[in-house]
Amino acid sequence: MNFTPTELGASIIFAIAVLHTFCTAYFETLAKKSPRHAGLWHLLGEVEIVFGFWAAILIIFMWLANDLATAKEYANKRNFTEPLFVFAIMVVAGSKPILHFATQILHKLGQALQLVLRTKQAPTLYFLTLSITPLLGSLITEPAAMTLAAFLLRDLVYRHKCSTPLLFGTLGVLFVNISIGGTLTNFAAPPVLMVASTWGWDSAFMFANFGHEATIAIFVNATIATLLFHKQLIEPTSKSDQVRIPLTITAIHLLFLLGIVAFAHDPVIFMWLLLFFIGYTTAYPKHQSPLILREALLVGFFLGGLVVLGALQGWWLQPILETMSPTAVFYGSLALTAITDNAALTYLGSLVQGTSPEFKLALVGGAVAGGGLTVIANAPNPAGLAILRSYFPNAAVSAGLLFVAAIPPTIVAILALRLL
Repeated sequence: MNFTPTELGASIIFAIAVLHTFCTAYFETLAKKSPRHAGLWHLLGEVEIVFGFWAAILIIFMWLANDLATAKEYANKRNFTEPLFVFAIMVVAGSKPILHFATQILHKLGQALQLVLRTKQAPTLYFLTLSITPLLGSLITEPAAMTLAAFLLRDLVYRHKCSTPLLFGTLGVLFVNISIGGTLTNFAAPPVLMVASTWGWDSAFMFANFGHEATIAIFVNATIATLLFHKQLIEPTSKSDQVRIPLTITAIHLLFLLGIVAFAHDPVIFMWLLLFFIGYTTAYPKHQSPLILREALLVGFFLGGLVVLGALQGWWLQPILETMSPTAVFYGSLALTAITDNAALTYLGSLVQGTSPEFKLALVGGAVAGGGLTVIANAPNPAGLAILRSYFPNAAVSAGLLFVAAIPPTIVAILALRLL
């Protein structure tokens, strides 16, 4: 492996950042024990801050190791379209009319399913949220699906007193199902998006090679989770006094959402649409709720830091991938995606010349199968975490418990993608 001192330093900083994500709960504990510096410890305990913080350290390191011009040039050449898109889609998808619309659809499906299976409302909605919403990610993109699912689960599960298995088990299934749920098209999942144009993969190809496998894994995971936790789910209370949202308001919100999705690769356009959307909600506040700007900004900061840190990891990732067989690539990418963003991993794999079709399918399959193991494994994960984190003990999600909780649904995804 050939590397420069800057690349080595960047990889050391990246390793520290990954370790930091596993220690956020420790910093939250320090905040309670040391009130004098509680603000600093709370800051370091925010998992969304981690990669942005260490990305700043990397830029300072590059400034000191080289010069300021080199550091500025490196930062200016990074592509921040994905962090900006996730920020924009979270704000719009998390708005009250969109959430109300999605909830109503799931309720209608739930009512039909209840009549057929004669089940209670809470388990039915829980199952549909963990199955239908991830599949919807293939149309509205994974970040939008994650935002919708997280808000729906917040109201259905997390706002009530939950056991630790329910807290982490639900999150693990959500992360895994969202990661594989966007593979039915070639534009919705970040790891697929990074290679689709290079390898000539269209949506028909994705559906043929990943569609039924991903769908089966999603429904199996949702079914197992529902059977395990159905006794702990609390029936939602009916809200007869709930104000109806006019169809026109909902339609306009949906148009903004679809517009941002349609121009997902054009940050100037989708950010303009976002600003227009914010102005619209301000002008017509009656049927709105506060926009999740803080949560979306934190997620954008997290992903922006990952872009800065991940760009200098190719010197060790690419040689590893080049020496692997397709089977080894699948499990190798699955393992590597736990410590690096799966989109960055597939992008680096696309740079390897002369790879077979089996290699390409294995690389993407392993990357999406392992997308739920850690917060950093898949770009939409921080979005879900930002919405649900406050409901976990000390407002911190244990990376170790999340990893353990994600293992069973990940195994289901592996079996589906490798055997079916």
